[in-house]
Amino acid sequence: MPPVTTALGAFAGSSGLIWGVIPLFAIGLAYFRYNTIDPESRPIDVREVLPEYDFIIVGAGSAGAVVANRLSEIPSWSVLLLEAGGDETEISDIPSLAGYLQLSDLDWKYQTSPPTDSQYCLAMLGDRCNWPRGKVLGGSSVLNAMIYIRGNRHDYDHWAELGNEGWSYDEVLPYFMKSEDNRNPYLAKTPYHSTGGYLTVQESPWRTPLALAFVQGGTELGYENRDCNGEFQTGFMIAQGTIRRGSRCSTAKAFLRPVRLRRNLHIAMHTQAMKVLLDSTGKDGRPRARAVQFMRNGKSQIVRARREVVLSAGAIGSPQLLMLSGIGPRDHLQELNIPVIQDLKVGHNLQDHVGLGGLTFTVDEPITFKKSRYQTVPVALEYILNERGPLTSLGVEGVAFVNTKYANKSIDWPDIQFHFAPSSINSDGGEQIRRIVGLRDRVYNTMYKPLVKAETWMILPLLLRPRSRGWVRLKSANFLHYPEIIPNYFAYPEDVATLVEGIKIGVNLSTTPAFRKFGSRLHTIPMPGCGSHTFKSDEYWECALRHFTFTIYHPSGTCKMGPDSDPDAVLDPRLRVRGIEALRVIDASIMPTIMSGNPNAPTIMIGEKGADMIKEDWRVL
Repeated sequence: MPPVTTALGAFAGSSGLIWGVIPLFAIGLAYFRYNTIDPESRPIDVREVLPEYDFIIVGAGSAGAVVANRLSEIPSWSVLLLEAGGDETEISDIPSLAGYLQLSDLDWKYQTSPPTDSQYCLAMLGDRCNWPRGKVLGGSSVLNAMIYIRGNRHDYDHWAELGNEGWSYDEVLPYFMKSEDNRNPYLAKTPYHSTGGYLTVQESPWRTPLALAFVQGGTELGYENRDCNGEFQTGFMIAQGTIRRGSRCSTAKAFLRPVRLRRNLHIAMHTQAMKVLLDSTGKDGRPRARAVQFMRNGKSQIVRARREVVLSAGAIGSPQLLMLSGIGPRDHLQELNIPVIQDLKVGHNLQDHVGLGGLTFTVDEPITFKKSRYQTVPVALEYILNERGPLTSLGVEGVAFVNTKYANKSIDWPDIQFHFAPSSINSDGGEQIRRIVGLRDRVYNTMYKPLVKAETWMILPLLLRPRSRGWVRLKSANFLHYPEIIPNYFAYPEDVATLVEGIKIGVNLSTTPAFRKFGSRLHTIPMPGCGSHTFKSDEYWECALRHFTFTIYHPSGTCKMGPDSDPDAVLDPRLRVRGIEALRVIDASIMPTIMSGNPNAPTIMIGEKGADMIKEDWRVL
């Protein structure tokens, strides 16, 4: 999620409450609207967990909420959904305040480890990039910028070519459409979208004039204005988001609230899984997942699974739980004195979308998204009473997929994605954005403090299919200790070269007539630490990338699925953990290669498809 989504609001403390964003009476009105106008009440936090359920799902995020909904459709199945966090808040409902949920109680607050051989995150405190992950019902769909992108047809066809039967584009498209309730008529009527699903998708009802300049500028560069979730991906479009009636539509709101009264679905909040318990009662004495040990209210408890345990804890949490349970790389587990039950490459294959943060441009007119401009009573009332106005903004107003000189232009498989925002690092006056990014004072004060009163916009160029791979591993056998995250960005020079070309395309976009009419120009104060390079040279852009390394928070791949012939596969194509019975992983960690675009929609698709696989294997579908 780009830092631009935080361009409105004020500092959010660890409680997640936001003071000074809008007047307190408006917050009260927002609370009233949240609890009375919204027709779907909050999910129920079960008081006592039963000793046994048919299915236990760990993690109520983008995939876990979907799986819980779909499995509980079978009335004879009992389902327990465990979530380490609590419910969403009134503030998380407001799209423009997305960034102010980071570093709050709704966020796991992960950080990458300092780099070693390949340098990155050098502009951040301690050379560590923040990796927010949702610790809340709905998971990271509560913290993200709500961008709805499905990925590219060739991503899924490549998964199938790798031996993952059932995962081609034609086979996964129905699952995207199964979830979707698209409320933009010109999209809903196409063969690639649908209505009536749980997940609401639409464009924000409000945007700045620069959003149209972004799309028009793309056409002036030779790209089409198109639905990038449709037949072709290459092109520019106004961002589509998971919003409903001007408010965030998380997977908790979409999939859990409507089924809150199902008697066979129990949701246990503030409940952190410690490990999966296995025994040797499977076929031929194979290990079988029998229970989950968890911590709730300061007490360790055990709940048994009659049928299966499903891990949906995400690309960090799921590999951590597997390794704590004795499933992972033998040498690593032995170092921590964890008994090895199954030797698998858990935690390997970590992938993420990474790019250059803070690529900023200025314009002459007062049309950008600034905190000072939208911290007003009328703006608050327009949102609360009419579900419209600047508070409905996704922050990211436009999305594009472009081809560098390294892309194969004979097929529709672009290698760079742009996120366009009508604001930048300076747009909140230096309060929260710099904090959630973890930017060093020297970098902010040199580059962005001079722009506090300026009108700015930003492009975030992202590498869609990095060759570099990182890993997640345990620091100890204690479930409360966060794992070590090594993204290993830029280990391959090809990744840097492609991104540099993407940056150049972004700079060229700013010189199109569509932007020139606003007096758009590149911010030219060089990145501290890169002054020895000629500004705008390839060497300068590489240096800037290694300093202001910006992840858009798309970790994936750490529990890779693959065929029997793949020695790196943790799961089979039906998402079952290899060598273990009754244990599956269903979340973004299953991806063999990261998809070309924002992973929230694909992760929801994985939840839909994974739930159907479970039903098929138990012969109820």
